[in-house]
Parts: sequence; C-alpha cells; structure tokens
Amino acid sequence: MGQPSHAPKDPDWWRSAVIYQVYVRSFADGDGDGTGDLAGVRSRLPYLAGLGVDALWFTPWYLSPMKDGGYDVADYRSIDPAFGTLAEAEKLIAEAREAGIRTIVDIVPNHVSDQHPWFRAALAAGPGSPERELFHFRPGRGAHGELPPNDWPSQFAGSTEPVWTRVPDGEWYLHLFTPEQPDLNWAHPAVRQEHEDVLRFWFERGVAGVRIDSAALLAKDPDLPDLAARPEPHPFLDRDELHDVYRSWRRIADEYGAVFVGEVWLPDPERFARYLRPDELHTAFNFSFLTCPWDPARLRASIDTTLAEHAPVGAPATWVLCNHDVTRTVTRYGREDTAFDFAAKAFGTPTDLALGTRRARAAALLSLALPGAVYLYQGEELGLPEAEIPADRIQDPMYFRSQGADPGRDGCRVPLPWAAGRPYAGFGSREEPWLPQPADWPSYAVDRQEHDPHSMLSLYRRAIALRPVFGDGPLTWLPAPDGVLAFSRGDGALCVVNLAPAPAGLPAHSRLLLSSGPLDDAGRLPQDTAAWLRA
Repeated sequence: MGQPSHAPKDPDWWRSAVIYQVYVRSFADGDGDGTGDLAGVRSRLPYLAGLGVDALWFTPWYLSPMKDGGYDVADYRSIDPAFGTLAEAEKLIAEAREAGIRTIVDIVPNHVSDQHPWFRAALAAGPGSPERELFHFRPGRGAHGELPPNDWPSQFAGSTEPVWTRVPDGEWYLHLFTPEQPDLNWAHPAVRQEHEDVLRFWFERGVAGVRIDSAALLAKDPDLPDLAARPEPHPFLDRDELHDVYRSWRRIADEYGAVFVGEVWLPDPERFARYLRPDELHTAFNFSFLTCPWDPARLRASIDTTLAEHAPVGAPATWVLCNHDVTRTVTRYGREDTAFDFAAKAFGTPTDLALGTRRARAAALLSLALPGAVYLYQGEELGLPEAEIPADRIQDPMYFRSQGADPGRDGCRVPLPWAAGRPYAGFGSREEPWLPQPADWPSYAVDRQEHDPHSMLSLYRRAIALRPVFGDGPLTWLPAPDGVLAFSRGDGALCVVNLAPAPAGLPAHSRLLLSSGPLDDAGRLPQDTAAWLRA
C-alpha cells in the first residue's frame, strides 16, 4: 500500500515533538453533563494551538464501562457515548490537523473489558470452546479446583487480590489488572489479526500515532508457571515473542507514516532498548526520569542513562514529569521525598506547594531543553497540584484494591479549571464534574494565567516557543559547581539548573533567553531555578 495523503509532511516530527496528553474525561465538558468530551476538546483547540504543542495523545476514548478509567475497552471502533461519537472523533482529528496538531490514540492490547463481545461469548461458550482460547481460562488447583491456577501478583501497586477470577462453571480466567479486564491470549492468531485491523482502522482516520499501554505484558508463558518458582524468562513480562508482534505493527505504521510510543516499564536498559530497534517501536516512555527525585546527581544520572540506552538503536529519548497515573509534579516536588513510587503513595503527605511550584517551573525548562520528545500532561502547564479526593468520591480501582491504603490516581485527574468566575471553574456549565474540584481550583484557571507574564502557563508558552533554539544537536555537559546542572545543545544554546542552596553564577553568555524565576540582584541563579541562555 502506498503512503496515504494524510501521512505527515515531516516524517521525523516525533523525534523532537512536544506532545500534550489529553485525559478526555477531565479536559473540558462541552455538553455540561459533568464529564469531559470530544466537543469540549474541539472547543479548546485554539488554546492547544496557542500553547504550541505538536500533537495530542488521547487516553482511551472508546466504548467502555469505565471500571479503570477507559482502559477497559469494550469496542475499539466506537467512541464512548459519554465522550461523543466516531464522527466527532473524525472531526476532531481533522480540525486538530488543520491547526497543525497531530493525534495519537491509546491502544490497550494486554486486555479488554469483560463487556467486550469476545469475552461475553467466551463466558457463554463454556470450557474447551474456541471462544475461550482467545483468553487465558484454566481449571483451578486444589481438590475441587477452588484455588487459583498460579501465584501471579496483581499489576496494581499495593493490591493483594489474586489475578484470577472463577466463573460459575468452575474455570478461572486471568486478569493482571482488575477482574473487569480479562487478559487476551496473544499466542492466538485472531488476537493479533484483530489488533492489526484496529491499527489500520485508526490510521485510515488520520491518526498520526499510537501509544501502547502496558506494552511489555502481552505475551504469557503457555504453561503459566508460578512466579515463586523463579522461571526464566519471566512468565508474563518482557518475553521475547513480543518483538515479533511489534515488528508486524511497525510494518503497518510505516505504510501510513505513523509512529508508536510504548509504555515499557523495565529496569534493564539493554532489554528496554530492544523495543526501540529500527523495525519495532519508534519511542518508549522514559520512566526513570519521571520517577527521579529532585536531586542533581540522580537527575544527571537519569539523563545520561536514558541517552546512552537510546543511542545504540538511534531512537530519540522521551521526557515526562507527570501523567494520568502519577502524582502531579508541583505536589511531588514539594514533599520531603521527591521521587515517585506507586507503593509509597499515602494520604495526608505534607507538601510545600510554593517549593514544589518553584521546582516544577525549573523542571519544565530542564525537560524542554533535553534532546528528544517531551510529553506534557494536561494541567501541568497550569501548575495544578495533586488534589486529595474525599474517600466517598474516589473512583480509582487502585484505592479499592488496596483496601483504602492507596489514595489512587484520581488526584491527578480532577477536571481542569478554565474560567475562574464560571460554574465549576469553567470546566462545564450544568452538572458537577465527575470528580470534585478543590475550593482553590479557580485560582489556577486559564483565564487568570494567560495574561500574567509570571504564571506557569506563560512560562510553558514561552518555553515551547523558544525550544527550537536547542536544535537537534547532542547534549554536552558543562563544568558547574556542585548541585548545578549545566549543558549546551545546538548552536550555542545553554541550559542551567541550580539545585544547590547557594545562588549560582551563570556561565558566559550573550543573552538570557528565559528563566523559571527571577535572578538575584547580582545576576545569579537562585536555588531551584533554571535558565536558558544564548552563548
């Protein structure tokens, strides 16, 4: 097949793009029912174009019972009615493209919803049926099959619940996440064919890329051995047969000039880089940087490691500070422990938001100056903190599966504030949003920030507009005092970040391009401040 007319004119746009993550349910409510929707996104395209982003990544917008925020997909070829229609999605893709913004959609290949037609047919068909071969159905252990088939742990942090659910006929089915998300059997050719067809379905509608959820979990050892037995290779993580799947996907993407970004959580840099070989995925999320504490040595090590593990395969790095699963940057950087770990999340953690905001501003300039692509989660450009959701309003299954110990991910998913004086801070007009907004949410509203030159929004707009000064050249570290990160890129563009207690002098330069906060009276960079310079 030849390259369609909607293929991007710049085939390498993704190597240095700024990609904005849209969590549709919380972005903007176009019909006033309390839930964000595609009409709301379409109405805010001028805002997104003004921010200067290159692409939008949409978390799942498909038909779903919403047992896990849309990551339980019932039909990949239809839009959930809460968000709109397929026709509206097609309009949104086209209108965004006219505004110079590409669209990336989310595919969740490890599992589907328990309401998906395949799984409903499998339940009805019974043991030994072809329908059940599309999933992982097994008899239980124990004298009467009353025990789960193996000891695999849940992929939800803090959860002690089994990953097997028993059905009335006595068999058990596998779900690495919630019981409403049965895992697919990727050894079955119909599963592979269906996902290849889904990719083509969205590429034909002008989608420029696909983000792959839980990309390293698809393949399972057919024997489903106990994890306690320490089998090698791992029975469900990073199995070699996955790479054949992604090679076949890459061939399809190349027909359309489309790109992939994988969610690949792996500690081994060499294993991680295998997913980024030239005939597999284009990019993968960089979780070492996202989880890294606000510490100069740790940040430099994360940057160096990231660039080193990407270099052998020629793939660009990705940089992200926050996403729909992770504590917001302003809050995380305002805590004693500035790293991120799902297992460490807890209610009532003390936070200094002024400190966190100062650091988040500096981190924004640091990440945007690094070589590669940057992902910006909605609301980060407004400096939104993590919200603490009342227990009776929490919806995230992480909270329930941890018996209430884990506050879950709802705190970073609170609907955005657009207009301070409007109902629900301008998110919608009629019904209360699906998650409650904190009382101070209007103070972060877009209309309060867009004309304030010192706001977080203004900083992001200026930084994204200036980012091309760094070009596509490599990063070269510069001599700097302890606690200071300084590097050059491109044609004489410098980035300096001071994490040390004392103010730091700036390297020789001809012009200050941008700083995350004011310099002191001596022209030095205060603690937790970053600057971009022209040499």
